[in-house]
Amino acid sequence: MSSETVWPWLVLLGLGAFHGMNPGMGWLFAVSLGLQEQRRQAVLRALVPLACGHAASILAVALVLGLAQVVLPEALLRAVCAGGLLAFGAYRFVRARHPRWVGLRVTSWDLMVWSFLMASAHGAGLMLVPVLLHWPAADYAHARLLQSLLPAGISGTPGLLLTAVGVHTLSMLLVTAAVALLVYEKLGLALLRQAWFNIDALWAGGLLLAGLSILLL
Repeated sequence: MSSETVWPWLVLLGLGAFHGMNPGMGWLFAVSLGLQEQRRQAVLRALVPLACGHAASILAVALVLGLAQVVLPEALLRAVCAGGLLAFGAYRFVRARHPRWVGLRVTSWDLMVWSFLMASAHGAGLMLVPVLLHWPAADYAHARLLQSLLPAGISGTPGLLLTAVGVHTLSMLLVTAAVALLVYEKLGLALLRQAWFNIDALWAGGLLLAGLSILLL
């Protein structure tokens, strides 16, 4: 198995883990629900809707990018994507505000919508753009091994796109669950506040790095 086959999927897994560690993507909300209800089940119940909302935001970006690849020349599209990522990353450095929710009495649908808005506002899907841009140019050569393992009904570009979103979301879900349970069961929010670091700056740096990677790779 060559590096060309493996690296895009490792990046998707790594970005999923990175997104899962960000409290703004949902684990802090899940912990808050657990503390409010004093039940671990409340933490676990929040995870799937949060992951679904995140996946919907990622998929929306992927679909828009796919349409843009049809109508725009590759050089122009890369320039637009790189410029957009760099501009949004700089904006997140200067203005790191988060969408607010009205309360913690929420349904699964509320959690999914909230997660979609948070992922979209943070530009979570934009971080995947450098990986997605490489696939059509290489005719998905690095993904042919995975494609050969997929059922015939989901093979081809749409199936690979959905699989990519699924791989990323699964990684995000597993890390979100691990962090949420660790904080809820062991650390507690008080200890977390004492050991806090600026995740917003790290997140903005990730957006800038994604933009630079489009220009350099």
